[in-house]
Amino acid sequence: MGRFDEVYQAAKADPEGFWGQAAEEIHWIEKWDKVLDDSDPPYYRWFAGGTLNTCYNAVDRHVKDGRGDQAAIIYDSPVTDTVSHLTYRQLQDAVAKCAGALAARGVEKGDRVIIYMPMVPEALIAMLACARLGAIHSVVFGGFAANELATRIDDARPKAILSASCGIEVNRVIPYKPLLDAAIQMAIHKPEFCLLLQRPQEQAEMTAGRDHDWNEAVDAAEPHDCVPVAATDPLYILYTSGTTGQPKGIVRDNGGHAVALKWSMKNIYNIDPGEVYWAASDVGWVVGHSYICYAPLLHGATTVIYEGKPVGTPDPGAFWRVIEQHKVVSLFTAPTAFRAIRQQDPEAEHLARYDLSQFRVLYLAGERCDPDTLEWALEKLQVPVIDHWWQTETGWSIAANCMGIEYLPVKPGSPTRPVPGWDLRVLDADGKEVPAGTIGALAGKLPMPPGCFPTLWNAKERYHNAYLKNFPGYYETGDAGIIDEDGYVHVMARTDDIINVAGHRLSTGAMEEVLAAHPDVAECAVIGVADQLKGQLPVGFLVLKAGADSSNEVTKEVVQMVRDRIGPVAAFKSAAVVKRLPKTRSGKILRATMRQIADGAEVKVPATIDDPAILDEIKETLASIGYPKAS
Repeated sequence: MGRFDEVYQAAKADPEGFWGQAAEEIHWIEKWDKVLDDSDPPYYRWFAGGTLNTCYNAVDRHVKDGRGDQAAIIYDSPVTDTVSHLTYRQLQDAVAKCAGALAARGVEKGDRVIIYMPMVPEALIAMLACARLGAIHSVVFGGFAANELATRIDDARPKAILSASCGIEVNRVIPYKPLLDAAIQMAIHKPEFCLLLQRPQEQAEMTAGRDHDWNEAVDAAEPHDCVPVAATDPLYILYTSGTTGQPKGIVRDNGGHAVALKWSMKNIYNIDPGEVYWAASDVGWVVGHSYICYAPLLHGATTVIYEGKPVGTPDPGAFWRVIEQHKVVSLFTAPTAFRAIRQQDPEAEHLARYDLSQFRVLYLAGERCDPDTLEWALEKLQVPVIDHWWQTETGWSIAANCMGIEYLPVKPGSPTRPVPGWDLRVLDADGKEVPAGTIGALAGKLPMPPGCFPTLWNAKERYHNAYLKNFPGYYETGDAGIIDEDGYVHVMARTDDIINVAGHRLSTGAMEEVLAAHPDVAECAVIGVADQLKGQLPVGFLVLKAGADSSNEVTKEVVQMVRDRIGPVAAFKSAAVVKRLPKTRSGKILRATMRQIADGAEVKVPATIDDPAILDEIKETLASIGYPKAS
């Protein structure tokens, strides 16, 4: 039995002993009564009775333990031509003062605070300041459309919103304040105050009485100590796309989260305290929460905040420059980033200009990594390239090649094996396990390991119905795949209609709601089609109302509507008018069949189709807008 098998079996045989030992790496104010509280299945809780403070574990303890002068954060912003460092001591001072500014305005334990920020150090300072107070932060991707922000304001009901005057996309300044103002106007719930970071690239107009200048408020504040919270208290809410178009507020608790992320830094990523680790993501997504902010700091490593792109800031060598300049040992990013680099620099000529001798391993996640991209990265970088699979709901890996335990042989297209703590199964529609190599629903036997979401914000029933109901005793991942005879996981597709655009999970249902709101649209469908660069791109199909005007105008208008209401992140650029949509006799739209046509895959015509001739019309329409794309 190899080392990985030993660790995996230990976690499976005695989860309480295993995670209790891992929890010794965290500073506790009071130890837990029980490692696993299983008194109310299927709602399990980790470290019940324990108290701690996540910010203390991520910042203050390292100052106390002698890491005060080590860099905690390296901020690298090619879009503003800025590189700066914050030591753990400087970070502690900044976070304590930011917490003081919030507390002075009435924010206390249990209050919610929305953070709507670009990739600047203040975004992490804001998150940690909330954690310091025991307030619950909810980070919304900077620049998200106003109505998306408004739905999150109404669900989280924040006391405060922390934002900035703008974000910067390559060479374009995106003012945030008009979006923030519009969202607050739309929302039923109104925050008591906003703190606004004024950036030199854009000065925001302040609303008297509600808005306060970030720097002035923080400079005038008294530093605030860490507030003890229960291990089972929420640390944050992170909204993810729901199939209904109503976002789901994923709740992360304090205790299990700290234990799992600290454990993962060494065991999965093989990082030692003091080393420089870089997750090239955004704080608006779960990767940014887990592996830009919390995990590296809990572990005493140095984290990189990168305000730039893989290409265009200024060229496809941007990532290599950051790795060399800051002595990064491990990079975690999305396959999309590598597809973009490869597209612009197929021979990796830019790579040859940089010294990556200290760089050890590349991690990819956020979407399935296609074997072509993995093999290109492997050949050019000459280091292990690790595809791993996890979700906003889980907060860290479900399956990975655990570099800190034992490097296992790579199978391109597979995120290797379930990590210790997960008991992953493949189930058929009746919840019965299927033989190795057979496709089915990927589901984790309960309880899930620490760090996974214990519930949805104010929506316990929705949590149960969405994740626990279909397969009693299991967490339904919503992904379909196989586990092969070697125990390797192969994630094949979503089991619903969530699509993955450049690592961002987006709901086609939410896009359909926008399309359907157009006065000329009678019926519509959105599918995700394969895209070499972004993984998937949404394509819309519109059936117009009788007597409706120019289809060309309508398609342009719905593209703009999706941009306005969901945001540029949706990358919604293609819509086509069709006479009718393919359906089953019971009226269900055959989205999967349409997707097969668009992708040039073998089309499996369902037996329940109402009129097979419609598929020829769909084929012609897709061809007219360039699908399937020539390979």
